Amino acid sequence: MQENVVDCWLFENARLIDPSQRKDQIGRLLVRDGTIAAWDPTDGDLPPSIERIDARGLILAPGLVDVGTELGEPGREEDETIASGCAAALAGGFTSIACAANTEPPLDSAPSLQFVLQKAAKADLCRVHAIGSVSKLRQGNELAEIGSLVEAGAVALSDAPSPIENTALMRRALEYCTMFDVPVLDHPEVRSLSIGGVMHEGMVQLTLGLPPMPAEAEDLATARDLRLVEATGGRLHLLGISTQGSVELCRRSKKHGLRFTTGIFPANFHLSDELLRSFDANAKLNPPLRSRLHIEACIEGLRDGTIEIISSGHRPRSLEKKMQELDAAPFGMISLETTLASVITHLIRAGVLDWSSALAKLSLNPARMLGVEGGTLQIGKPADLILIDPENRWRVMPETMQTRASNTPLAGEELFGKVVQSFVGGRRKWII
Repeated sequence: MQENVVDCWLFENARLIDPSQRKDQIGRLLVRDGTIAAWDPTDGDLPPSIERIDARGLILAPGLVDVGTELGEPGREEDETIASGCAAALAGGFTSIACAANTEPPLDSAPSLQFVLQKAAKADLCRVHAIGSVSKLRQGNELAEIGSLVEAGAVALSDAPSPIENTALMRRALEYCTMFDVPVLDHPEVRSLSIGGVMHEGMVQLTLGLPPMPAEAEDLATARDLRLVEATGGRLHLLGISTQGSVELCRRSKKHGLRFTTGIFPANFHLSDELLRSFDANAKLNPPLRSRLHIEACIEGLRDGTIEIISSGHRPRSLEKKMQELDAAPFGMISLETTLASVITHLIRAGVLDWSSALAKLSLNPARMLGVEGGTLQIGKPADLILIDPENRWRVMPETMQTRASNTPLAGEELFGKVVQSFVGGRRKWII
């Protein structure tokens, strides 16, 4: 980790990719006083005191924006702290994160939300936005003080990773949030169908004899949420869909003009339920790892634009928690530092997405959905940007990561693409 206090940076010989301007070109970019100052400036435009970075062979892109990052603090510092989570974000190329509300106590009041924002400001690493909880204590019974949360800085409302099961509450949340123009983020799941489940219901699950989490649990919740959006006109973001049924429901709804956004976690477009044959609790996720049929449907949804946002799904869990028996171990994996590489390896190099489309799903689209700065290299905008070495081949080793936890089913896997430098507001916050 390194921070340089430099007023002016000149990136030279970089491949500049900015999906907000549909630009992909080799050139130079000037950063001055924390903002994007010029594309391809002439030498006469350069100030006398400037730091030059030769970015030959590297991609210069907007910093990534994550939705629903779990930071643990307060209450679960054994899993992650705000400082360690922000350091992991920068190492993975995320210059902005919107932290989940499932802290202990949850972010259901202005003071709890302000604690996180103040602690993040003190850490002074990546930008941290807060997601307030939809219900008091995240119990799904009574709406939280949404107005107070938004006034305190909440950019969205969500009970995730818990679903909003109370349909009346979900409807009221969508209606109420239209007053503040903030989205409701839901983890679609009918828990009466999946409660006690460990993995995706299918042939592998039947073979292993483990409790099932059927695809219908997600499909039904997705259908309900979409119908409520149609009825209320509220803003909805579906976090981490994973089934063929959900993808088709979202595709059909978008074709009919319904306005909402859809997200996915990297595990659900490249890891299958076959991993559970090892009984490794690090592969116990929610949404669960699905069969190849569902993975292919998600990949097609990414390809045709049905799924607009890729989020990390970062859910750190301490070693002690994940070492329990599979049915007792908590769901979740660390992924801030592997998300971009997973996208490069399994989507870009596989020809599913081009660089501009992939970066839009990781930066521009989540920034727009949350209504925050980021996802662009437009002149005059904050210089939140990253340098990516797309050919850097590396092996996932949890013990070398910035995150406090080590729970990942990717340990030992080789991935392509590494963030070599991260800048926030023109200040270099991360360098390999």
